[in-house]
Amino acid sequence: MTISNAIIYRVTIDPALHTAALIDEALQKLPFVECSPTQEQSSGWTPPRGEVHGPMLESVGGQWIAKLVTETRSVPAAAVKRAVDQRVKQIEETTGRKPGRKEKKELKEDVVHELLPLAFPKQGAITVWIDPTKGLMLLDTASMSRSDSVVTALVKAVEGLAFTVLNTATTPSSAMATWLTAQEPPQGFTVDREVELRSTDESKAVVRYAKHPLDIDEVRQHVQDGKMPTRLALTWNDRVSIQLTEGFAIRKIKFLEGVNEKTGPKEDDFDADVAIATGELSGLIADLVDALGGEMALGQPKAAADASEQGAGAAGNDDLYEKAVLVVRAQNRASVSLIQRNLKLGYKQAARLLEELESRQVVSPMAGDGSRKVLKEA
Repeated sequence: MTISNAIIYRVTIDPALHTAALIDEALQKLPFVECSPTQEQSSGWTPPRGEVHGPMLESVGGQWIAKLVTETRSVPAAAVKRAVDQRVKQIEETTGRKPGRKEKKELKEDVVHELLPLAFPKQGAITVWIDPTKGLMLLDTASMSRSDSVVTALVKAVEGLAFTVLNTATTPSSAMATWLTAQEPPQGFTVDREVELRSTDESKAVVRYAKHPLDIDEVRQHVQDGKMPTRLALTWNDRVSIQLTEGFAIRKIKFLEGVNEKTGPKEDDFDADVAIATGELSGLIADLVDALGGEMALGQPKAAADASEQGAGAAGNDDLYEKAVLVVRAQNRASVSLIQRNLKLGYKQAARLLEELESRQVVSPMAGDGSRKVLKEA
């Protein structure tokens, strides 16, 4: 087992309902099945150890590991357009009329349905690590849309699980800017030789340094001129190198020399990998959260959260709905995690807001890869 990226959640676990055995039983009911010839997407759980008919949830040293597999079939947009244009032309030649928007949409659906069996399926897997004692969950992805799909699958499979994106008191971008200008990284970390800086003005200018010293006046000047770090390479205790992003996603996790050494038999590699990865990353995450000012609670009493959740998106002038519209338009992307992080909401409340945004045609339905488009205003 390897973990290369991380998006981190707080998870609420009921010890009576959410034992390893009960969660495994729930995941067993939703196994991964390959796409049928005319199916665009399929997802489900698979044994993380790779054993046929093995457990869907492995418990190693009290740490829980699961794996969600997604398979997609997609037809190139150019091929669909070419086939639709040919059929439109044929209709015009044989009937003397031009197909309308609705008919063209139906033609497109027919073409996709016919070409899907010819498309090659593509699979991807995301490892899920849950620390039930600390109430933390890590997803091995740097994509918010893919993490949303995993959380949705878990909520569907296991009743009562609740997730919230882990937020810190100081934003990663602000903290990284301070570390670069003061040249004082947080305790236990060193700043490596890679950074991306993006202007906050309309120009959106981007400056990247790779394999380059960052303790130079030029970098400090960029920050002072308003270019904020969106990605910074760091090393933790000479044991793990990472890239921290502005959205508190961790990318390019690499265990350094000496950390990943194993002495047991090869059949124990999975357990050893889990023990090493979870042990190292537990310490790294704790120190990183401390470096960012500690964890920030949602700051909303449960009664108020319940009331706002019931009303979210119910009326056109709902305050949370309007804020969600502003967030997705400002970021030009849409996901449950994005709404959670910006509005400091729980998963279910943010998911309802995203559904409302879709129903009001502010954002598109979810694509096969889990992404959504922010639609232009009418």
